[in-house]
Amino acid sequence: MSAAAAADAVPVKSGGKKKLVLMVAVAAIVLGGGGVGAMLYMKKQKAAAEEAAAAAEDGDAAAAPVKHEPKKAKGEKPVFVPMDPFVVNLADHDADRYAQIGITLEVPDEHVGEDIKNYLPAIRNNILLLLAHKSSADLAGGDGKELLARQIRREALKAMGEDAGDDEDADAAPAAADGASAAAPARKKKKKADAVDAPIRSVQFSSFIIQ
Repeated sequence: MSAAAAADAVPVKSGGKKKLVLMVAVAAIVLGGGGVGAMLYMKKQKAAAEEAAAAAEDGDAAAAPVKHEPKKAKGEKPVFVPMDPFVVNLADHDADRYAQIGITLEVPDEHVGEDIKNYLPAIRNNILLLLAHKSSADLAGGDGKELLARQIRREALKAMGEDAGDDEDADAAPAAADGASAAAPARKKKKKADAVDAPIRSVQFSSFIIQ
C-alpha cells in the first residue's frame, strides 16, 4: 500500500494520526529522492574516474616512442684500423736518429675499414716517404705531432685516390697578406666537412718513440 493510499484510509476523526502519516509519507518521498540522487552522483563519479584512467593510458602510449628515440640517436661507434709500427731513419744531420711510430686510422664504418686494407701497401709507402724527410726537431712537441697526423692523413688519402681537401693548405706556413688571412675561416669550414665525408677521418698515434 502506498503512502498516499494509507493516508486516505485513515478515518477523518483521527486528525492527529492523519497528520503523522502525511509527515511519514513526505519523509519517505524525500529520502527516496535523496537515495536516487546519491546513486546518480556515484555513477557520474565512477564514469569520470574511468575516463581519466583511459586518458592517462592513452597519454602513456603516445609518449612511449619518444622515450626510445634517444637510444636510436646515440650515433655509431668509431671504427679504427691499426697499422704495423713504422721504424724509419730521420733526416737529422748532426746525429743518427730514428723514429718508431704506431699509427691507427679512424674510418667511418666497418665496410670502409675492410676496403682500406686493399690500399695499405700504398699508404705505408707514402707514410714512410713522409717520415724519411722529418727530423727529430720537426716531430718534437705537440704541435709537431699534430702537424704530422694531418700530413699522414693527407698522404693516406692520396694513396687511395681521394682528394685530401684543404689539409695541404693547412700545413703550409701562414701567409702575411691580409687577403690570405681573411680567406682562412672559409678553408677551415671546408676542411671540417671533408674530415667527416672522407674514408679516413683522423690519424691516431698508438706509440711515438724517437731515439
